[in-house]
Amino acid sequence: MSYGTPPPPPPQYGAPGPGMPGEQKNSGKAVAALVTGLVGLLTICCGFFVVSSIAAIVLGVMGRREIAASGGRLKGDGFALTGIITGVIGVVLVVVSIVLVATGVIDTNFDFETTTS
Repeated sequence: MSYGTPPPPPPQYGAPGPGMPGEQKNSGKAVAALVTGLVGLLTICCGFFVVSSIAAIVLGVMGRREIAASGGRLKGDGFALTGIITGVIGVVLVVVSIVLVATGVIDTNFDFETTTS
């Protein structure tokens, strides 16, 4: 009695079974957007860290596009969106602080002289 071709071997340990999708991974750009956005927001007192906020916006947009194009292989859309939001907040706060310093609302002259009478 002949049964035809033998069945295929079982999958290796840890490998997804047939028809099962692989494990989703976080997009590296989305994670980088989150990190750079938080760094830009936490270091807002130093104006030159606005570069970090701009990088967060760019990486967040690139990460969201990458996630959308991956067909479900990548996740981390929330990380990318958080990076975009924190990046925008960081840029806005730096622009507002520059305007406030330029108009004289915030005094950057930190000469504290005490007079005794």
